[in-house]
Amino acid sequence: MPVPPQAGTRRGVPEDSALNYIPCFSMHLPTVFVVFLRRPGNRCSLCPEYPILSYLALLDCKLLKNHIQIYLIDNMTTLVVGATGATGKQLVEQLLNMGQKVKVIVRPTAKIPDTWKINDRISIIKASVSEISESGMTNYLKDCQSVASCLGHNISLKGVFGKPRKLVTDAVRLVCNAVEKNSPENPFKFVLMNTTANRNRDLPESISIGQKLVMGLIRLLIPPQSDNEKAADILRVNIGQNNKFIQWVVVRPDTLINEDIVSGYEIHASPTRSALSNPGKTSRINVGNFMSRLIVENDLWNKWKGKMPVIYNKIS
Repeated sequence: MPVPPQAGTRRGVPEDSALNYIPCFSMHLPTVFVVFLRRPGNRCSLCPEYPILSYLALLDCKLLKNHIQIYLIDNMTTLVVGATGATGKQLVEQLLNMGQKVKVIVRPTAKIPDTWKINDRISIIKASVSEISESGMTNYLKDCQSVASCLGHNISLKGVFGKPRKLVTDAVRLVCNAVEKNSPENPFKFVLMNTTANRNRDLPESISIGQKLVMGLIRLLIPPQSDNEKAADILRVNIGQNNKFIQWVVVRPDTLINEDIVSGYEIHASPTRSALSNPGKTSRINVGNFMSRLIVENDLWNKWKGKMPVIYNKIS
């Protein structure tokens, strides 16, 4: 049997093409979990039959010429906060599809999908993030290698204007402090979902004077905008590029929409359109797909770590 390459690597397609692929099927080998990806819409006669195929046969089979093979270490665990939100659920499902173990922190009153309750790859922690102590979070993170946040404010008067007003900021600070307290041997991956309304101030992302005035009013009147900006700044400014315990990516979707399947999407270093006057669309499932791939694919992670990539659905 061929020796699998380093975890997180892929075969068969250029780096830029990987964003056009979705999880197709997977199989376990003695030390790694192999995920095969295919283009959305392409049918694959092998997918329902993969358990009877050997690893060598899969490598040599011509029907796999349009697949990417990604090799993942099989004992990775990701802590997800905001897991029961509309995007958080998609992220958890994508991580499970890629063979990952997942810990989720959910509110005691949150509705948990029945499939999670019977899945031995999920550990469910019932707690309010805003009430978790630093020592508690330190304990939750001890056997994890990455963390992802899809926390956000509910779109209601209480959610937007009520407490906690710094929900995301406080959670990011709590996680960072806990990770540093644990002093992991290898850098911890932190993926934060944010918004295109937040500029990356490490880059020349200029906007018009009129838009600056409007954003100033939004920042003053709508607490979640300030919360998102301050949360990203903890990673961008306080943690920075050279922290020996934490590496990070801030993912910035535009207007979020619901879709049932992963579709084509584009990743840019900065917004290509105005979030105020000409917003794009990003499906929640695509956000979950990109965030999960950042966690499990080392080459994709190395491309975007310390950056704030923007994700848009491709316009068909």
